[in-house]
Amino acid sequence: MPFRELNRQQIWMLPPTLDELIPNDHPARFIAAFVDSLDKSFWDKLGIGIDGEPLGAPAYHPRALLGVWLYGFMTSTRSSRKLETACRDQIPYLWLTGWQRPDHNTLWRFYKEHRKNMRHLFKLTVRTAVKLDLVDLAVQAIDGTKIAGNASRDRTYDRKGLKRLLERTDKAINELEQDNNAGNDAFFVHLPEKLRKAKYLRNQVKEALDQLADKDGQKRINLTDNDAVFMKSRQGIVTGYNMESVASPLKTNKTKTSGMLLTGLNVVSEQDDHYQLIPMLKQSEEMTGKLVEITLADAGYHSGANPAICEQRKQMIIMPESQEQRLKSPYHKDNFIYNSHTDCYGCPKNQSLRYMETRTIANKEVRVYGGLSAVCRKCPAFGKCTKNRYRGREILIGQHDEELRRHRTRMLTEKAKIIYKRRKEIIEPAFGIIKEQMGVRRFLLRGLDNVKNEAETLATAFNLRTLCTIFNSGAFEKRRLLIVSMSEIGIIVRNLFVFLCISRNINKMKGFSFIPTTLFESY
Repeated sequence: MPFRELNRQQIWMLPPTLDELIPNDHPARFIAAFVDSLDKSFWDKLGIGIDGEPLGAPAYHPRALLGVWLYGFMTSTRSSRKLETACRDQIPYLWLTGWQRPDHNTLWRFYKEHRKNMRHLFKLTVRTAVKLDLVDLAVQAIDGTKIAGNASRDRTYDRKGLKRLLERTDKAINELEQDNNAGNDAFFVHLPEKLRKAKYLRNQVKEALDQLADKDGQKRINLTDNDAVFMKSRQGIVTGYNMESVASPLKTNKTKTSGMLLTGLNVVSEQDDHYQLIPMLKQSEEMTGKLVEITLADAGYHSGANPAICEQRKQMIIMPESQEQRLKSPYHKDNFIYNSHTDCYGCPKNQSLRYMETRTIANKEVRVYGGLSAVCRKCPAFGKCTKNRYRGREILIGQHDEELRRHRTRMLTEKAKIIYKRRKEIIEPAFGIIKEQMGVRRFLLRGLDNVKNEAETLATAFNLRTLCTIFNSGAFEKRRLLIVSMSEIGIIVRNLFVFLCISRNINKMKGFSFIPTTLFESY
């Protein structure tokens, strides 16, 4: 078969507009429409002046810079230098900036100054979807994922390791100072590079030791990012953060597509999820303005207090326990029947366990009920129910034991089992999209507050990505066609004008420098 003609010097008969180079359903158009829709009061929330200054050199418009950052997060470009490159040679970025090319310093200064207010944009995406009735707020799922920080795990030390490193650093500084004083070199205006780095490292180590002394319970610290901690992930142990997220599914009958929307997000330096459930539920309610009836969570969030607080909030929590095998034992404490008149528990073998004392375990008070050791030793269940020959069987009753029993009863129902299966299809794909398609395998910023800002920008981009998919699916066909027609009207008018000129005055048009004679004649 013949080849198509390849001509890298091809010229245009009619120079195209920048708008023609972007398809009508391109995500960059959606980002631009979103940014352009922000009114002055919202720009004030972001801490950005939209009117400009009357004096001074012209600055890049905030709409262009914000559009570049949001589109960059959507397309896995989160570095200011990579964005600078993209603004030079990628058409969507050139379209967003109006063929301007901001450098990485301009982009970074804008992001650094205003990233702390990105939470307002995140909330706006959620409220927009809720207002348009795109999200199914009958159910939501919560989960956490471990993401590496911008720090090497090799720079994580415990207290002993820091002291050994401090000794080695002091020794190296003394040797470098002796060599510097004994030499015949010219006087240094600045410290030699090796000595400067060694003294900087010593200051880092001292600050890390002070921080470990101030924080009770913290055993290790990373010298590059003091807030990043060891996290166990599927890729092994990483130095990073725990990103907690809440997601709700889309209404497929309204959106004509499947997917999910993030309605809550937070980043913590704790691997344990127990204490994150209630704060995330409150954040989701604040973001959406509604109380979601059913919440799905995995066993990592299970604790005695969480089901009780969810009952108080009138939210149903579907959440298994991490030790389900123990619940199957016929001698689990849930099978002991409480008698409120005698304040005793009856065991499965019809023996009584009376109240003995109140203990404090893990800063929580529990009531201890126990049987007679002589009776327990003679019981046929001895060895299975208990192996304590001296005290017999004991059961610990916590403050939220009744709520736990009701929660366990609910989890045994078929309805709860069916609903819980939806957890994976709601929240797990969101993490897959963020890590694989949006390229977030590690955070780029350091420090917990900065990482939170980065995560909130990421959540905003994720929701805009979802809303863009809904918009292009035809859920708002009339509105989409209106936008498409308005973007094409300029092209149609321009072409119509040129063709009228051509048809009326061909000879004069041949003399125009912007239309080559050969192309015109072939046309």
